[in-house]
Amino acid sequence: MIPRERIRNIGISAHIDSGKTTLSERILFYTGRIHQIEEVRGGGKGATMDHMKLEKLHGITITSAATTCQWHDTQINLIDTPGHVDFTIEVERSLRVLDGAVMVLCAVAGVQSQSITVDRQMKRYRVPRVAFINKMDRVGANPFRVVQAMRDRLLLNALLIQYPIGSEDQFQGVIDLVEMTASFYQGENGENWIKQPIPENLLEEVREAREKMLDFLSLYSESMTEMLLEGEEVPHALIWETIRQATLRLEVVPVLLGSAYKNKGVQNLLDAVALYLPSPEDREIVKATDVKTGDLVHVYPNPQNSLVALAFKLTVESFGQFTYTRIYSGTLKTGDVVYNSRTGKRVTIGRVFRMHANKGEEVKSASAGDIVALLGIDCASGDTFYSGETSVSLEGMFVPEPVITLAITPKKQDDADKLSKALNRFQKEDPTFKVSVDPESSVTLISGMGELHLQIYTERIREEYDAEVYLGKPAVAYRETVSQKATFDYRLKKQTGGSGQFAHVTGWIEPVEKPAEEPFVFVNRVVGGAIPKEYIPGCEKGFRDAITSGLLEGYPVMGVKVVLDGGSYHSVDSSEFAFRAASKAAFEQAFIQAKPYILQPVMLVEVETPNEFLGRVQGDLSARHGVLLGSETMQDYSVIQALVPLAKMFGYSTELRSLTSGMATFSMEFSCYQR
Repeated sequence: MIPRERIRNIGISAHIDSGKTTLSERILFYTGRIHQIEEVRGGGKGATMDHMKLEKLHGITITSAATTCQWHDTQINLIDTPGHVDFTIEVERSLRVLDGAVMVLCAVAGVQSQSITVDRQMKRYRVPRVAFINKMDRVGANPFRVVQAMRDRLLLNALLIQYPIGSEDQFQGVIDLVEMTASFYQGENGENWIKQPIPENLLEEVREAREKMLDFLSLYSESMTEMLLEGEEVPHALIWETIRQATLRLEVVPVLLGSAYKNKGVQNLLDAVALYLPSPEDREIVKATDVKTGDLVHVYPNPQNSLVALAFKLTVESFGQFTYTRIYSGTLKTGDVVYNSRTGKRVTIGRVFRMHANKGEEVKSASAGDIVALLGIDCASGDTFYSGETSVSLEGMFVPEPVITLAITPKKQDDADKLSKALNRFQKEDPTFKVSVDPESSVTLISGMGELHLQIYTERIREEYDAEVYLGKPAVAYRETVSQKATFDYRLKKQTGGSGQFAHVTGWIEPVEKPAEEPFVFVNRVVGGAIPKEYIPGCEKGFRDAITSGLLEGYPVMGVKVVLDGGSYHSVDSSEFAFRAASKAAFEQAFIQAKPYILQPVMLVEVETPNEFLGRVQGDLSARHGVLLGSETMQDYSVIQALVPLAKMFGYSTELRSLTSGMATFSMEFSCYQR
């Protein structure tokens, strides 16, 4: 049994094509988990962590994959996550349960649009991280520019703890600024890690870089400050401990360099993971909610305590459902009976597996700090399992709203059943994939995070269920909102002998300042019992019913604040149902007077194009009603950023290919709603 202080639960996250999966493959090779390196796009079997057929076909990561490996005396539970924003839920749910992360950045492109999203997700879950500047062998590699971009664009205290030996095609290795040794990598796959004295021609620059590093670190350590002032040599152990403590407090991000593809710098990164990233015991104390009282409960990573675990991801395989689970407290054994805090039902633990991509290794038990997969348990993503007197629930994860909808119909009647099975399964596995039925046409609609997201699911329906489908035209997730304040005074009165219905509500609706952050705000200002307390929840439900479809085009309403300030009731004929109906009608009455308008989703688009096509690409984005935010020019290519309405972005990948002879790439993510 490995002591918990030697366990690291880490994820690898980055922008598309920064080399996450290539890096994961090297980590598995150097830790002895695999014995042959496969490349993401190199023919052969494909990378270990990209185990789905479609991942090998497209050369991208679609689902996060977990594995366990051993580096010296440290056990690393590793999750490789996708880079495409369409699969952002995979990153979200992984970061929710991890203790630390490796943020990979490209030495040429630096901080890209998805790097910003990943950074935001890491900050949301307060995950300490180290950064790895990859692709140091590429033309235009400049790690110093990337570190500056991390400081300027991500507002991180990025600290370079290595110095490169050459760059681009002359990149040979890295110099450790703590130990002051040079690392070189020999052998067919760089497996022979050799430490040598620093090359003479770099000594001056390296000493200067080390002084800067120590000067920066002295802000976080009084004893280091004293030693530097007195001109004493700072011991390695103190430097490591200072970097570690500042990293755990989220005050510093140590930055390392390398080229995963060229097998350089990965072993140093593994050392940094063991040195600087937290064990389950180092993380901030996890808080859970007592389901009965609503009180906060502290969950400590102690195997002797009662069990608290979070199901963060489901996958359905041919032999049953795998539930990926992070254990926060207690021990889980085969045959244990635990409870699901959402349903209150008893759950018997069947088989427990440690995962290696899509293969499982059965274990008899797992304890606090472990990430395992449970086979054959019926639950939903985000459920909490507990054993003990107190029923507790852990905070779920942030799930972004879908931005695109397509109609889907089976080509043959025989495929209808298969399609229904597939959609049910995918909806269970992926919280950002939604299935609904259009009430008017009775057509099945699928909604997701982007064209690629839905395209992958339709390919999976074909591959895994052998069902052919037609897809309708994409529909954009528009919203409705109000532009001014409007009052309501609505009286529901149905009294025709016997028990009737009576409810009277007054108040107003008004726009909120930040619609995306506050889609709906309800304020109760009723005083003096004008409406009895027990009917107020009914009023709120009525207003929430009303915002599900606006009166302009039937789109959901967002960015509205409802203030209920009075009304009246009848001692016999009033009920919660009556107040719910009255509130819905009252909202509709005020909505029309509040000058409503339609909002459209606007995407932040980032295009990377060779310089000769810059004008064409900018012109095309402007023609799509895009607002250009600026462009950054590197040696032979430029990165353009623009805000473009989603409705104008359908089919953009094909158009961009023809504009730039297939040489440009783009990524986009939801930015905001605009009029």
